[in-house]
Amino acid sequence: MARSKVRYVCQACGAVAPRWAGRCDACGEWNTLSEERADQPVSGAKGRTLPKGRTVALQTLAGNEEAPPRILTGIGELDRVAGGGLVPGSAILIGGDPGIGKSTLLLQALARMAQAGRRCIYVSGEEAVAQIRLRARRLGVAEAPVLLAAETNVSDIVSTLSEGARPDVVVIDSIQTLWSSMIEAAPGTVSQLRAGTEILIRHAKKTGCVMLFVGHVTKEGQIAGPRVVEHMVDTVLYFEGDRGHQYRILRAVKNRFGPTDEIGVFEMAGRGLIEVENPSLLFMGDAQAQSAGAAVLAGMEGARPLLVEVQALVAPSALGTPRRAVVGWDTARLAMVLAVLETHGGVRIGGHDVYLNIAGGLKVREPAADLAAAAALVSSLTGNPLPPRTAVFGEIALSGVIRPAGQTAQRIREARKLGFETIITAADGTADNDPAIRRVETVADLVAMIAGNALSGD
Repeated sequence: MARSKVRYVCQACGAVAPRWAGRCDACGEWNTLSEERADQPVSGAKGRTLPKGRTVALQTLAGNEEAPPRILTGIGELDRVAGGGLVPGSAILIGGDPGIGKSTLLLQALARMAQAGRRCIYVSGEEAVAQIRLRARRLGVAEAPVLLAAETNVSDIVSTLSEGARPDVVVIDSIQTLWSSMIEAAPGTVSQLRAGTEILIRHAKKTGCVMLFVGHVTKEGQIAGPRVVEHMVDTVLYFEGDRGHQYRILRAVKNRFGPTDEIGVFEMAGRGLIEVENPSLLFMGDAQAQSAGAAVLAGMEGARPLLVEVQALVAPSALGTPRRAVVGWDTARLAMVLAVLETHGGVRIGGHDVYLNIAGGLKVREPAADLAAAAALVSSLTGNPLPPRTAVFGEIALSGVIRPAGQTAQRIREARKLGFETIITAADGTADNDPAIRRVETVADLVAMIAGNALSGD
């Protein structure tokens, strides 16, 4: 009898190695290679030829394809991030820290869809049915006709979903608990994760139900398991936020049926997650207050304009190497802004400790935050606050020039809607007679404005 072939799969990244080693060559993690059987021959192996395939009809790009239908969840922020609702037959992966509110959000969404006449099933591999009922009672949705099951065997789950009427939406909480008897590996390993997710996605595509997967995250903030799982699904959503903060951010990082980088904002309350209608009011702080070291960024998150308060503290350092601490922004971006201010703005900030924070626990990723961060830093260093009702946005180049940001009109419209009277942004070369919009060409102009209190009036 021929000996079974084996291969070694990294449990951290999914890389395959022909022999065991203490360290994975792909991701660098130690003691993560696990032995698996590899009885299936590789296509094109020696002594084997590929079978003759059938001819596939080729088509042109032109066509009258309609937009896919959507299932509304009843939660506007979730529908926004998903691209307008859930697409039947799609697979959606939601990741986030433990206790951040993933299960709460999905249970609330299932309850609203079930009350609207949809057949919804919640399959939990981490909690018993009694625990789910207790949470539903606390959220006030215990009367919703949501069907529950506590199961981790993939075969049993598929058989249950195939029995009776086809479900419209199915939640699997979580994919790390799935296992199949066909795979000789422990639950949570790369092989079980990949196989279980593939079987359930195939079932969703075949039947047309929406499959919502809950995924754990690693300490680096990435969804645990191989990256191939994120490639297999149609949409990847991240649930962000600090458990000490009451605000939660749902962010789309991949969406085959809608825009990416869209966000939904929720507030965690005693009866679950509450949608935040105007998140700008949460993140921009008190726009009336005059305090040094604060600037309001007129930013964009996807198609949504969002006003966020950027807070900075610059203090003399007693250390040989001054400290740089950042929360909610890129540390490398802060280092670049500090270097530009020192070189082209004449600001002596190298001997100071610098602390930068984005209010409300939001993570800002767009380059247009450069100018707001620079304004907050200069304001804290000089002790001169920006005038109340002032919004700032613009990108800083390494030469010290302020570059215009995209979607300027939307940013200004949102700022004015919330009562901001002054806008500081880049000079875009157009003739603009609006005195409320202050154009700056370089960081030196910004420093002169703040240090000389030029914003108070001409």
